[in-house]
Amino acid sequence: MSRLDSETKRKLREMGVSSLVDALDLQDDTLTLGMVFEERIKLAVDDAHAAFTHSKVEGLIRRAGLRYPNADLRRVDMLEQRGLDRGVIAQLGTCQFIT
Repeated sequence: MSRLDSETKRKLREMGVSSLVDALDLQDDTLTLGMVFEERIKLAVDDAHAAFTHSKVEGLIRRAGLRYPNADLRRVDMLEQRGLDRGVIAQLGTCQFIT
């Protein structure tokens, strides 16, 4: 549980860093016991950034109006009858062909 008081949390949320406050609140005191301040902040910022990035990607996918928004190369059915080459699919997944 975060040791921030409610006023500090309010100010942080007002500044638009709610995800950082949430990440600090989710930190487990038993796991972070003995960690210095900088390490705890780094963990909280990493968690908040991951949540931000995930949210942004979800929004972009939603706005793109993709036919299959949950499509994933790792779940392509590689049946022999389809004639797909796993190596080619993996190479296309790196997007190196763009350059």
